[in-house]
Amino acid sequence: MVPAPDNPAQRSAGWYDVDVVTHWFIQVFGSCRDLFMCFRMLTVAIVALTFAQSLQGVDGPLVYEGKSGPGAGKQIVFLAGDHEYRSEEALPALARILAKHHGFKCTVLFNVDEETGFIVPGNSNMPHTDAIDSADLLVFGLRFQNFPAEQMQPIVDYLNRGGPVVGTRTSTHAFKIPTDSEFARFDHQFKGDEMKGGFGRHILGETWAGHYGKNHVMSTRLDIISEQADHPVLRGVKDPWVEAGGYWTEPMPDSVVLANAQPLQGMTPRSPVAEDKQPCPGVWVRSYTSESGAMGRVFTTTYGASEDIRNDGFRRMMINGCFWAVGLEEKITPELNVSLVGPYNPSTFRFGGYRQGVKPLDMAGWETPIMDPSKPIQPRPPRKKKPAEAKKSGSAG
Repeated sequence: MVPAPDNPAQRSAGWYDVDVVTHWFIQVFGSCRDLFMCFRMLTVAIVALTFAQSLQGVDGPLVYEGKSGPGAGKQIVFLAGDHEYRSEEALPALARILAKHHGFKCTVLFNVDEETGFIVPGNSNMPHTDAIDSADLLVFGLRFQNFPAEQMQPIVDYLNRGGPVVGTRTSTHAFKIPTDSEFARFDHQFKGDEMKGGFGRHILGETWAGHYGKNHVMSTRLDIISEQADHPVLRGVKDPWVEAGGYWTEPMPDSVVLANAQPLQGMTPRSPVAEDKQPCPGVWVRSYTSESGAMGRVFTTTYGASEDIRNDGFRRMMINGCFWAVGLEEKITPELNVSLVGPYNPSTFRFGGYRQGVKPLDMAGWETPIMDPSKPIQPRPPRKKKPAEAKKSGSAG
């Protein structure tokens, strides 16, 4: 029998195509003389193909591969796994842009239920992280993950080789890992000198500091720093504005701030400035030094929710940031195509609130919806009363 390829992306893409199956049938049945034996073999073949097709629905990973452009020959891996800001919608939309318009191979990984294969954001299960082994860029859209060792190790190995990184929104607190874990240093509250502040502070330049503007009441204008107006990430960027409320940040001193986040008292780009909110860094670049001594570029923004990327200016900044991080800044032009590819139906972000019954490969191809608006949204869980001390300390959003 024709063996399945080792590459999971090839398996998910349908290795059992017509040419392969036809060749196999000719080989097997061409010399078949026993009718009963042929029938048995045909039955086995049908069952095997049906099983392979069923695996395509629960397996993955989701891969978009462009044909030509400045990104041809380079692979970007996206990690979509946060509880609130719908990275499972925003990241595949960005991946499509980079693949379709610019030729990158983009692999998008999700938190999925082990049994059903449905996307369940925030559940600390992300199959296929072995795809990171060949990545040229890693884009983080995580929150409070505690992956099993076999899923976490490829991330650690990538960072150890100084691979470039893009971090969005809650990735400042991407990991919540017990102190007795071999990966405890990546936790957002890690106190050790070797990686104080965990992945967020050490790699992205900032860990979780606190909300700085109420979601769905206060939006955020991103004001470009005039001294950085010629930075490649800002080429062609005009009037970036996002719907997510602010995060307070004080990034590492070696960070180059490209845009300050100004909370607004309202949900339009022209809403007035929130009177009690001074601007703070919302977009920056830096380099990190890995445990092996290798250095890697970093583009970080504390925004990037599902609804944020509808803004042309912010979306362009994100695409430019990916180009810059992977070393293609000379290919960034003000006219770079950043238009969305296929139907994009972002959900209103909130805790829970994700579309249920969606598998990664439901978003395969250029024209499938991200996501199918007919899929039900997870009901809002009943509000629990918090003890007084929890109210004072707040929680990481």
